[in-house]
Amino acid sequence: MKAIIIMFDTLAKDFMPMYGNEWVHAPNFKKLSKKMITFNNFYGGSMPCMPARREMHTGKYNFMHRGWGPLEYFDFSVFEELNKNGIYTHLVTDHSHYWEDGGGTYHNRYTTWDGFRGQEGDRWMPREFANIVDNNNVLNKKGDSVVQHFANRFQQIDESEFSTVKTINAGVEFIRKYNKKDNWLLQIECFDPHEPFYVPEKYRKIYESVQIDNLPYFPKYTAVKTDEERSQISQMRKEYAALISMVDNHLGDLIDELEKNNMFEDTLIILNTDHGFLLGEHDWIGKNIMPMYDEIIHTPFMINVPNVRNIEKVDTISQTIDIAPTLLDFFNINCKRDIDGKSLLKVIEKEVQKENEKSQNILFGINGGHICIYDGKYIYMRGSENEEKNKKLTVQTTTFTNMRGFFSIEELKTIKQIPGNKYSDYLPIFEVQKSNYLRSDLLGNLLFDMENDKKQMNPLKNPDIENEMIKKLIIEMEKYEAPQSEFERLGLK
Repeated sequence: MKAIIIMFDTLAKDFMPMYGNEWVHAPNFKKLSKKMITFNNFYGGSMPCMPARREMHTGKYNFMHRGWGPLEYFDFSVFEELNKNGIYTHLVTDHSHYWEDGGGTYHNRYTTWDGFRGQEGDRWMPREFANIVDNNNVLNKKGDSVVQHFANRFQQIDESEFSTVKTINAGVEFIRKYNKKDNWLLQIECFDPHEPFYVPEKYRKIYESVQIDNLPYFPKYTAVKTDEERSQISQMRKEYAALISMVDNHLGDLIDELEKNNMFEDTLIILNTDHGFLLGEHDWIGKNIMPMYDEIIHTPFMINVPNVRNIEKVDTISQTIDIAPTLLDFFNINCKRDIDGKSLLKVIEKEVQKENEKSQNILFGINGGHICIYDGKYIYMRGSENEEKNKKLTVQTTTFTNMRGFFSIEELKTIKQIPGNKYSDYLPIFEVQKSNYLRSDLLGNLLFDMENDKKQMNPLKNPDIENEMIKKLIIEMEKYEAPQSEFERLGLK
């Protein structure tokens, strides 16, 4: 038995041809969709990058208890479990967060891994001497990561030197060498099309992107407030589309290798992402600092299941937490660890039998921000009740690391040990008061009717429906044993 995960970072569903986009040039994504099952209602859970990957490993929500960080000592990893059961796992990636303070325990759960340097702010090439191009576009990010990007990109002049290209090529080479072997899983994980939208000119020409000195290609996460900013959105969307087209081009090489070796016949293949991205929708750019609108949290997902050929689409609401139990199910591993997700193989089986349930309560959000619930009709986004309560963020962890660097001394002085809970697999854990840079209290609560307002353009003002969604939210938070401080922060208790 063999499995392949093809993962891209920041792959926005509305830019994908299998979800109806007609202007982004991505023929290989479209070709792949003809061979695989497309999930129409797939959602992220814990945001952003590393929390999402933690869900992939554990099959459990984590955003209510902790933000960005490594796997904890008590965490279950499906990839490590596969190893224990004789399944060889190999990761190829250019996602640099894997080898930073806040992500350093993920890649070590695979049997072997290979990494390629140079994406975004990867602290790779010496930046003291970087030849920085002065780009003062109003929507572009500033700071160390931008300087680092320029230091890195001058080592990536030719397209063959791009780390995404190297990552996909490494995946193709693994398949070429080992397609006749059995009992392995390969994860091909590309950082693109995450910002910055750095891409060769031939892909920009597809969209007739204008040649201007200050391209809006490295977006800062911000509210769009002025006419000058709004005037840049169309160009930024073209830059993002151009990067998708580059990714699509090299995805074609992978598809060719899969077809050459008849792997759609005998291999579980998953294509997924961690989250999408706002490019001007709702007058926002980016992710994290705003509510988890549909463009961020409703993600593309496709799966190829050997011997299943009579189904093209699935409407069941599913999430990233479902990937781990799906892998366990496929490899016939009976794991006794507590997992929040469900096997998508069972979902597909019900779809074939026309017994699918299309509604369930799911949660999603980011630690310290809005906690959101979707019941199949309404999405309710609950923010902090006020500024004072917004400051009362606690995290439950044993690692004390941010993306880069460690918790502050002031934060560490608040450490206290608490009893284990569902989240920590009932093993002891520490609770720490954490500073909160998010201001969900300023953005308020939002309620959307997803049947009649799929683009979330018209927030509902209906106290009766809101109260019902609050009741459901409390039940779900209690189910997953969210910290008491989260109930207090949201004004729910």
